[in-house]
Formats: sequence, structure tokens, C-alpha cells
Amino acid sequence: MTSAPRTVVVIGGGRMGAGIAQSFAAAGSAVTVVESGAQAAAAALERIAGSLRRAADRGRLAEAADQVAGRVTAVPAMAALPAEAELVVEAVPEDAALKARLLKDAEDAVGAAAVLATNTSSLSVTDLAAVLRRPDRFLGMHFFNPVPASALVEIVVAPGTAPHTVEAALQWTRALGKQDVVVKDSPGFASSRLGLALGLEAIRMVEEGVAAPEAIDDAMRLGYKHPMGPLRLTDLVGLDVRLAIAEHLHEALGDRFAPPRLLRDKVARGELGQKTGQGFYPW
Repeated sequence: MTSAPRTVVVIGGGRMGAGIAQSFAAAGSAVTVVESGAQAAAAALERIAGSLRRAADRGRLAEAADQVAGRVTAVPAMAALPAEAELVVEAVPEDAALKARLLKDAEDAVGAAAVLATNTSSLSVTDLAAVLRRPDRFLGMHFFNPVPASALVEIVVAPGTAPHTVEAALQWTRALGKQDVVVKDSPGFASSRLGLALGLEAIRMVEEGVAAPEAIDDAMRLGYKHPMGPLRLTDLVGLDVRLAIAEHLHEALGDRFAPPRLLRDKVARGELGQKTGQGFYPW
């Protein structure tokens, strides 16, 4: 039976980082969340505690919510990281320079044996590895939102990633009760590249007046057995996040990933999906 790492660091306590921290804590890991400042660190802890309470209410926790939450701490600076961390997962916004800086700082703060991972959904894992002293200990662990309920982790392997690093990530993924898929580092990997292609085409269809968002989503949900349609999923992911990924893949892969005008206009108006109360649907 595989076991979770004893000590985990999660850089970033937003929705994705909090979900990753919750998942490892529920599997028995001691988790340290790094946020910028004491107020943000406290907010991350409350986000995790609230999610754990809801999971317990639904019967999805094997322990009491308070017991799992007790395994999570939050710190306001990278210097406070536990040196014995076995795994560090970076989960900050899709800004390559920010990710590179934080990963480099984390590498300096933890022991040489620690595995470092990025939760990026589209940025180059190879480019991020280039800033590290030990690129063999680095890879992508792409979790999906909402992390505690999602079954998938996409393991992204860069050219310099050592086989034992991949094996450790696979064991830890399975210890969380999740399914892994292993992909070679390339723009958008497998999940973001295919998911975005479908989402962008759905947005173009709305833009062209082919059908209403509900009709497009129902076609994919009922006809192709998708758990939800591409436009509702875009609302959940965030239209701003989808736009950033589209711009990155447009630059890397060409015009088939060019963001539709409708997507740009909605983001400019602040219609970002569930988090702002309006996207392709009202929330």
C-alpha cells in the first residue's frame, strides 16, 4: 500500500493550493501552506478548515474535520518552510516569472532530497526546471479543480526529470486515492490542450449565434457523456484563467488557439465566471 509523504509544502493558499493542502492532510501528511503575509496565511487556513467541514458533513472524510485541519499550518514567508519536507507543490497563478522565483526560493529552503512540483496547467515545466539547481527532482503535478473531489492528477515529465522522481509522484498521487496520467512536457500537456480546444470552439459557437450556452453544454453532456459542458466548465475554471492559457497556447501552437473576441470582451468586463457571479451563466 502506498503512503503519502510525511511532510508537504504547498506554495499558495488560493482555491487550488488549499485543495491540494486539504487532500494531502486528509491522507495523513503534515502540510505547511506558504502565503504572502500573515493575513493571507490565516485566510488560507480558514479556507481549508471550511472545506474540510463541508467534506465531513457529506461523509467524505475518514476523520473529524478538526483532526485533519490540525495537520495544516500556514506561514507567511518561504524562510519558515520545514527543511524536512519531502514534497513541495507550487500552486500560484499562471505567471512564469513568479513561479520560477518561488520554486527557486523553495529549493533553497528545503533539503536536497525534496521533490519540487508545479501545479501549472499550461506553462513549460522544462523552462521552470531551468532555474533550479536540481532539475532532476522537479516535475509537473497538475491537479484539477476542485482538488479534493477530482480523480485526476496529470504528471508532467520534463527532459531532465529523473525516473525516481516520477515514481515518487505516482506513489503519492495514488496515496491520495487519485488516478495518474503521465505526459511529456509540451504546451498545454494533454488535459489543458484538449480541454481548451473544446472550450474555445464552444465560445466561438456562442459568438457566431450557433446556439445558446445551455444548448451547447447539453449537447456535450447528454450526447458525449461529459460530466458538464465546456461553457459551464469555463465558468468554474475562470474566464481569465482560460484566456491566459489560450494566449500562451496561441503563441506556442498557432492560430487554432487564438482567443475568441467574446472571451476577451467578457474578461474585460469582469465577467470571469463563478468567482464574480457572471460568466456564460449567472451564479
